[in-house]
Amino acid sequence: MPIRDDAELIQQRQGIQSIEVGTRLLRALAASQRSMMLRDVARSAGMSAAKARRYLVSFMRMGLVEQDANTGRYDLGEFSLELGLASLARLDPVRLAGPVLDDLCEQIGATVALAMWGNHGATCVRWVEAGGAVTVTLRTGVVLPLTTSATGLAFSAFYRSPYLKKMLDAEVQATAAAGGKTPAAVMSALTQQLEDIRRNGVARAAGSMTIGINGVSAPVFGHTGRMVAAVTSLGIVGSFGVELDSSVARGTREAAATLSRRLGYGSSDGVAGEHAAAAVSSAP
Repeated sequence: MPIRDDAELIQQRQGIQSIEVGTRLLRALAASQRSMMLRDVARSAGMSAAKARRYLVSFMRMGLVEQDANTGRYDLGEFSLELGLASLARLDPVRLAGPVLDDLCEQIGATVALAMWGNHGATCVRWVEAGGAVTVTLRTGVVLPLTTSATGLAFSAFYRSPYLKKMLDAEVQATAAAGGKTPAAVMSALTQQLEDIRRNGVARAAGSMTIGINGVSAPVFGHTGRMVAAVTSLGIVGSFGVELDSSVARGTREAAATLSRRLGYGSSDGVAGEHAAAAVSSAP
């Protein structure tokens, strides 16, 4: 094996360092809400304008940066957009949810789960059991009802899909028939419930799906702004409160917001509130 001399190693280190230095310019452009003048992007990157311009010229050749011919302002280029979209496409909600679910489970001391929309509806894809004398288990692959489970209600309130609407209508018809009510009355009550869920950011079910089990669920949004999953917490009635100001409700909502950010969603707070208007299209 040939031995590399010191000069070659130094050149390699300098090359890597140059990339790291240049990346500061890309970070500055990415952090800005609009295109930037040379002096501004240089100042944000902590380098002289002359030095910044040399890097920017190279980045423009690569398509990472573009310059407006009229204003002279710099912005991220088409290749930067391609890299960003490729990175977002590789985000895996189930994989990224692991640490979030573990933290939530430890925080509230209850079983927590992640659900996603599958071929048959809101489906549990991962769950973490708290342990202890009395625990709640949730089987992976189980499909949750849309109107009687916290998870299903979260999807009913925030997820947009024609198939969801059909399933929701079917459940409303079944509920009306079983309870001796008209479908219109059941739908009216459900509509109000979903409005409350959108306003508060969490769905709650107190022993309605499984006797003795309470649930709290919050929506997770991806980089496109659409709901992609739900974080759900489950516990025993009597020791597991579902009040809006409870630690369980706050923790579940915060966990969903954390996962949303990791999936590229831009808001750090008010996840459900910002989507209330958009989610109306999925309302019954």
